[in-house]
Order: sequence, then C-alpha cells, then structure tokens
Amino acid sequence: MRTDIPEASRTDAAVRDAETVLRTCVHCGFCNATCPTYLLTGNELEGPRGRIYLLKNLLEGNIDASSATAQHIDNCLGCLSCETTCPSGVDYSRLLDHGRPLLERLHKRSWFDRWQRNLLTRLLPDAARFRKALRIGVLARPLIGLLPRRLRRLASMVPERMPATARLSSHGVFPAVGHRRLRLALLTGCAQSVVGTSINDAAIRVLTRHGADVIVGKSVTCCGALPYHMGERDHSRRHMESAVDGWHEQLEQGVDAIVSTTSGCTTAIREYGHIFAGTSRAAAATRVSDCTRDISQVLTELGFGGTIDLPQLQVAYHDACSLQHGLGVTDEPRQLLRHAGFEILEVPEGHICCGSAGTYNMLQPHMADALKQRKVQHIESLRPDIVAAGNIGCIEQIAAATTVPVIHTVELLDWATGGPRPASLAISQREDRR
Repeated sequence: MRTDIPEASRTDAAVRDAETVLRTCVHCGFCNATCPTYLLTGNELEGPRGRIYLLKNLLEGNIDASSATAQHIDNCLGCLSCETTCPSGVDYSRLLDHGRPLLERLHKRSWFDRWQRNLLTRLLPDAARFRKALRIGVLARPLIGLLPRRLRRLASMVPERMPATARLSSHGVFPAVGHRRLRLALLTGCAQSVVGTSINDAAIRVLTRHGADVIVGKSVTCCGALPYHMGERDHSRRHMESAVDGWHEQLEQGVDAIVSTTSGCTTAIREYGHIFAGTSRAAAATRVSDCTRDISQVLTELGFGGTIDLPQLQVAYHDACSLQHGLGVTDEPRQLLRHAGFEILEVPEGHICCGSAGTYNMLQPHMADALKQRKVQHIESLRPDIVAAGNIGCIEQIAAATTVPVIHTVELLDWATGGPRPASLAISQREDRR
C-alpha cells in the first residue's frame, strides 16, 4: 500500500513503524473473512482493511479524528484473527497499538466515555481497589434498577456474591513436590487475582506437583495490558515498567521462566521488547518477553502425567483469541486435556472472538453481546458437559450466557492430577460411566 505521511510526522519512530505496516498491506481483503465485527455488520469500515485505510488517512492528515472514525476503531476487538488470516503478514496489532493512542490525542470523547475509561483504567489494574469496588457493587445490586441506563451495564456485571479469596496464591514461594525441575514466577493478574483466585490456586498446585517451584512476588501485580489496549499510555506504561523491573530481578535471581494463566496478559508481555525498544529497559524487557510462557506450554515442557480416574466428560474447548492468534498456541491445551482423559469437542467458528477482549464487553456492549450469543449458540449446539478456556475474560463472558460450566483449562488439569473438583462444576450424570 502506498503511503504519503508528512516528513514532520515520520521523525516519530512509532509513525515509521506504522508506515512499515501500512506498506505491507496489499488490500486483498482476506482479513475481512475472519473479522468478527465485519461478520456482524458487513461494513467495510468495520473490517481490518477499512480500519487500515482510516488509520492511514489519519496519519496522512487526510481526515479528522471524528466520532465516526473513533467508533470504527473502538469497535475493533484486537482479536488478531486478521493476522492469522493475512497472506502478506501484516502486523495489524502494531498499527492498532499506534492508532488508539493517536485517537486519544486527536479526538475528544463524550464526558461519559471519558469517565468510564478513566474508571476502568484506575480500577481494574489495582486488585485492592477493584476488590473494594466489587464489595460495594455486591451490596448495591438491589439498587441497579435506580441507576441511569448507561450505568446499568457496568453495574449488572457485578457478581451476586463476592468471589472466593485465594487459598494458596498469596505472596511467597511454593516449593516443588519431589525433585525440582524449574523455578517459575507466576503472574496472578490484577482482575484475575480478584475474580479468578481458583485459577491461580490450581496453577500453583499443578505446577508444584509436576516439579516446579512457583514464586508469587509482591513487585508485579499487573502487566499493563488492559489500559494499554484501550489506548491509554501513562498508567499502562507505569505498570509495564514495574513488571519489567520486578521480573528481570527474579530472572537474575535464578527464575527460569515467567508463567501466566491469562493469555491476554501473555500476549502483551510478549510485546514488551517492542514497547521498550530504544529505552534503558530494552534489554530487560526483551528478556522478560522471551521468558514468558502460557501455562499450557510450561506443562507440556514439564511432561504432564500422573492422572487419576475421572468421569467421562465432554469438553468444548474455546480458543481464546490471545492464545490462538496472539501466541499461536492451539495444540498444547487440547493435548493436555486429552491426556487428562477428557473428550474434546471442537466449537464451530472457533476462530471468532467471544466478545470479551479485555474491557471491550464493557465499552462496546452491543457488539460484545452479539458475539457472546453467537459463541454460546455454537457451544451449546455440541451439548458439552464443560467448556474449557485459557483466559479469564473469555470465561466470564461465556459463563454469563450459558448454564454449561465454564472452567479454566488449568483447573481441569489440576483436578485430573489429584486436585479438588472445580467448584463451578456441578455433579454430572456421566459419572455413572466411571
């Protein structure tokens, strides 16, 4: 694609990176075939090719950052399905990561949109603050109907009761059972450490059971992904700097790898080398990126084994976009679940996003709900006993629309190797098959 970006703008390294991405695109349109928002609307500007043209024209100064332009970019889930499809290798995520903060600078949002984004930016990455807000929300649930319409959406996402507190995943070192084979730093996550503590506890049990020391440090609490993908750069940068410093220190002290059970976080961490390029943290950030793994990759490396006899259960495996498109991890979770004795059911349209996408389901509810219902219909058509997924956002999104238990992959693997039965898994009639 030919570009005509003003020379004054090209002095910015980020603009030059964006220009490189633009010139890679041959505008073939293959990306539209796998884009969730294009699938829903059929609108060219709601597909990757249309958004690429919008960002190109913004960079060239041919269009203003209007509300319509901002809406088309906001509607992008950042699912990266287009990157998996693209025959030319267009690094769309890099272009999007430049375009979103550019829009934040050029476009003034409505007061409510600004307020909502500021709230999420300051609330979700701070586990203590998020937990307090949830506690207030749980107490105030009976009053949701009295709130203004635009606030009801956020309020309705508050759980009916407070999530369980962590049993294991507080700060400390959890030693390997038997011979130690790896030392791992576990990212418990900001939002996940509040609403998904059972996931972190299961990860510690299954990793130590397979010969890994697990370290949960105090210095890293958030990877910065949530505000970063909203186009916010101040808070996200501070979280990322803290994460790089904390993890690099642990790597220097003998940690072999950083492991995450939240694939949305892992994809962001794997970009640290690019994000901090040309800074004093470049080398440390690259090392952190290179040493970060999804838990399914680590368990595959360790050699998963020692399973117990479980009910014959059919599992609909949901490919989180961050896992399949961002990290290219598709086989490992399936192989582990099969080895654990579960029958895997392939979800139709498995490459299409469920609509969670970080804060997307809060900021773009119309699109998110349509994608959620589409995903749940495909899942329920299989009549599975369980849905398994490797990302907390997907789990919360899908679980809100189905009665089928939605469980993190690692919780099932923990159960299969002697851990407790996942709390959200109701007793199945299929246990009679044991």
